[in-house]
Amino acid sequence: MTPEQVMERLRATEAVLEGHFQLSSGRHSDRYVQCARLLAATPVAAEVGAALAALLPAELDLIVSPALGGLIIGHEVARARRLPFLFTEREAGAMVFRRGFAVARGARCAVVEDVVTSGGSLLEAAAALRAAGGVLVAAGAIVDRSGAAPPDFGVPFHALLRLEVKNWEPAACPLCAAGSIAVKPGSRHLGQGQG
Repeated sequence: MTPEQVMERLRATEAVLEGHFQLSSGRHSDRYVQCARLLAATPVAAEVGAALAALLPAELDLIVSPALGGLIIGHEVARARRLPFLFTEREAGAMVFRRGFAVARGARCAVVEDVVTSGGSLLEAAAALRAAGGVLVAAGAIVDRSGAAPPDFGVPFHALLRLEVKNWEPAACPLCAAGSIAVKPGSRHLGQGQG
């Protein structure tokens, strides 16, 4: 699947939003990629999952994703590779494995997310994976919007689409300066009554 095909599917599912957004990192942006819309189209989710799975190393034992954004794409990648899938959840401010999930010591794993901006969620999932005894060998995402300085996961990072999206610290945001108010379209704050 080419980057152009990924962008075509994002547009077809209305997953690229224009406006004024507050990202989970706290930074502001004029564009937001809501992969939940892309992944709601199950045939597209399967297609994108298979394409991302094909970029990952052949020797893998497990796919891990951070909840909530990585759940569907992680599952689709694991399904395409016929591998087990586990996810981390935030508990007391940290990503951990819950629900009786256990990682086999020495298991070769890839962490997968829908969209990477700062890489924070993937780095936290990777830390939980390592703490559980797994070995991180790759990271992946549908969309890498991290810009010129992608996050360093310490392993190869694969993305189906690299997308340049402007973002600013709130104090330097031109949209705020023009009187616009940022909205939080992602999932991280839903449990706190924001969305």
